[in-house]
Amino acid sequence: MNVNGLRAASRKGYLKWLATSRADVVCLQEVRAEEHQLPDDVRVPEGWHAVYAPADTPGRAGVAVLTRRAPEAVRVGFGAPEFAHAGRYLEVDLPGVTIGSLYLPTGEAGTPKQEMKERFMAAFLPYLTELRGKAAADGREALVCGDWNIAHREADIKNWRGNRDKSGFLPEERAWLGRVLAPEDGGWTDVVRALHPDREGPYSWWTYRGRAFDNDTGWRIDMIMATRGLAGRASEAFVERAPSHGERWSDHAPVTAAFTGW
Repeated sequence: MNVNGLRAASRKGYLKWLATSRADVVCLQEVRAEEHQLPDDVRVPEGWHAVYAPADTPGRAGVAVLTRRAPEAVRVGFGAPEFAHAGRYLEVDLPGVTIGSLYLPTGEAGTPKQEMKERFMAAFLPYLTELRGKAAADGREALVCGDWNIAHREADIKNWRGNRDKSGFLPEERAWLGRVLAPEDGGWTDVVRALHPDREGPYSWWTYRGRAFDNDTGWRIDMIMATRGLAGRASEAFVERAPSHGERWSDHAPVTAAFTGW
């Protein structure tokens, strides 16, 4: 879940949502705060364990993972020196499963921001393949949850025709995400799309500009990627869209999946 600033989200309704959530694990992106800057009830909410990976640059990026039970291990980053302290990736081990919280960089076509995004993508795909292989070798499953900042298919973005030259829907980005999902390459499964193959959306991000949320003019860029075995145990997956614009506590909505036997 991209919270668009955890302190602001907490004032707008994040803690209320979390208190009613039945989730065992919550992955957060764009935390935009260090642990010492968070009130105690936000930093480690009652009933949860929490680990954080802030960015070196204050007020930028940052990821976290909340778990009902204490994680067996915690790892920050994915081995790429450029992004080691960028607040972009954090993973934890729980019994039988590794869970990563990802905040893939945003970009802007034709700018250094896009070049940085592409460097991240180039480094992250081999890691995803390695993570899947290691999990299989260890008899474990894995999930990578978060803001991927790419809409894969036309069904994943309302106004796809008008965004074909925009970062987040560029042909090379979509091709990269296709490699993440290809059985012979990354080998991951998009859990929401696997359960809803023909549905438009469901969108997970809407700009605050205009009436995008009211008109459901959104993007599906927040995804739960699972190893094949775990994906096959997904019983439901959905976007928790706020009832109204005024009840939103982020420009993103939580994406939730349930798995049987875990």
